Amino acid sequence: MRLIIVDDEALARAIVREYLASHPDVEVVAECANGFEAVKAIAELAPDVVLLDIQMPKLDGFEVVELAGPRTAARFIFCTAFDQYAIRAFEIRALDYLLKPFSQQRFDQAIANARAGGAATAATLTGLGPGGQPLARVVIRDGATVHVIGCDRIACVQAQDDYVEIRAEGRSYLKNQTLSELAGQLDGQRFLRVHRSWLVNIEAVARIEQATRDSHVAILQDGSRIPVSRAGYQKLRALVS
Repeated sequence: MRLIIVDDEALARAIVREYLASHPDVEVVAECANGFEAVKAIAELAPDVVLLDIQMPKLDGFEVVELAGPRTAARFIFCTAFDQYAIRAFEIRALDYLLKPFSQQRFDQAIANARAGGAATAATLTGLGPGGQPLARVVIRDGATVHVIGCDRIACVQAQDDYVEIRAEGRSYLKNQTLSELAGQLDGQRFLRVHRSWLVNIEAVARIEQATRDSHVAILQDGSRIPVSRAGYQKLRALVS
């Protein structure tokens, strides 16, 4: 079994290595100190199992799983000092959830679960962010580059088939996700679906204009013109007028 250890604390990684000494059939193919390293290692090394911390700099554990993608064969065992993420971890089909500090016996049980896990299950992120809260940021993979964008920086989002185009501070990013999925993850008090193909950040709307007799557009602070449906117009007018 090929395994990657991901934790920003060197001591935590050392403890895992110590526990793995009693598992000679497990090969540690990489150690990663942050989420960016983890995403790269998972893509390049195709491990069977990833032992993954949750709260880390740059990218958290859930963002690592998202960027690894649904096609990865890796299974994920979360190792964290925080119990509030357990439900979220199993929602994305984590193999196990180790609460620090965990014992050798508990660790051995997780490894046994990995051995008995059979075929790997694709991890698919759905719903809200960790803890059931709206996302504070989105992560977007563009080849070897990972963009982390604060949701307060997003002006609008447009549906592009199975992708969404996210516009933030004059730049556009493509993310492999549907508009409905992303809308369900963002803060409904900030982001409004004004059209079947568009979400807008209410704070980015400068004004609403009538385009034709039966249609309207939202004019954003940067001058962008976003089509607004009849239902979207009623909701948007109540919020920005």
